[in-house]
Amino acid sequence: MNNTASSNANTAPSPGLLSDKVAFITGAGRGIGAAAARLFAREGARVLLAARTEEQLKDVTGQIRDAGGIADYVVCDLADAASVRAAVDRTVELYGRLDVAFNNGAAIQQPGPMDQLPETDFDYIYAVNLKGPWLSMVAEIAAIRATAGTGAIVNNSSVGSLMGNPELPAYGAMKRAVNSLTESAAVTYGPEGIRVNAIAPGNTRTEMIRTWEASSPGLSERLVAHTPMRRSADPDEIAQAAAWLLSDRASFVTGTILRVDGGARA
Repeated sequence: MNNTASSNANTAPSPGLLSDKVAFITGAGRGIGAAAARLFAREGARVLLAARTEEQLKDVTGQIRDAGGIADYVVCDLADAASVRAAVDRTVELYGRLDVAFNNGAAIQQPGPMDQLPETDFDYIYAVNLKGPWLSMVAEIAAIRATAGTGAIVNNSSVGSLMGNPELPAYGAMKRAVNSLTESAAVTYGPEGIRVNAIAPGNTRTEMIRTWEASSPGLSERLVAHTPMRRSADPDEIAQAAAWLLSDRASFVTGTILRVDGGARA
């Protein structure tokens, strides 16, 4: 056997994790969503970014295109059904189909006990963090059915949904409900070849954590102290888990809430 030929065969580049996929990502203007958009494009996907802030979307889309990726964006309000449907429809209009979706967008709440949370804040957190993923899944499933036929969806939950959450009670409650929606959707649409999973990130270096830190000084240190790996995650590390779940390499995984938390809930 020619050793050189054998060596070249063994080192040939493998196709990207999401090669030839069309991906839709909410909350894609910053943090985990932006990291996911850049990663998915590097892994071969054509990506549509959705979020409320056009300036952020333009910036991330430009980064992806400059790196040789294929991406576009649409301004989207997750609390508005028509806006969500239009964003998903735009994906199909641009790229011809929808294969995978990462429902990442979320609103934050100020840390504190639930009796101190204004009703209007609760209603908004519900509209974005629970109703938003539901609206997104409904639109995404319809688009996958009508185009690719089979596909995968990942919802971004939180380790804060897996136990009592006195600091972020409404946020934790909505994310726990997202877990339930994820599992129900997995059971409902599995027979059609549509997989639905969620990731539950732990302490991650995002604007949300920085905002909470400003309201509750020392929060980041406390979170790190309760993480066996003794550090916070980079947003790309969370995006990597979502990418794998959306890929064909996770072809028999559905209905899973995957902790990506450095062991914080072990």
